[in-house]
Amino acid sequence: MKRKWTNIERFAHIIIKMRNEGYTRQQIADALGLEKSQIKNWINRYNHRQKGLPKVPKRRGRPRNRPIGEREGMALRIRELERKVELYRSFLQAAGRM
Repeated sequence: MKRKWTNIERFAHIIIKMRNEGYTRQQIADALGLEKSQIKNWINRYNHRQKGLPKVPKRRGRPRNRPIGEREGMALRIRELERKVELYRSFLQAAGRM
């Protein structure tokens, strides 16, 4: 019976070696006594780590119907900065420095 859970990182060098030799995921899983999905998921994670791409945060919320204009974007940025300044002022006031 195949193992449901194991620390698959212990087999990392074996999996990589077998993949380089041309073994299929199913053959690797059978040789190590694991399930094919475990091997598939580990290989996918390994490939993503090798790419080294930074994670891009997902955009949240509903997409806009029309793009933000330059003037509108500046207004949003100004409002954001004003909120930050107000937050810093309230913090300094609470700390007794203002």
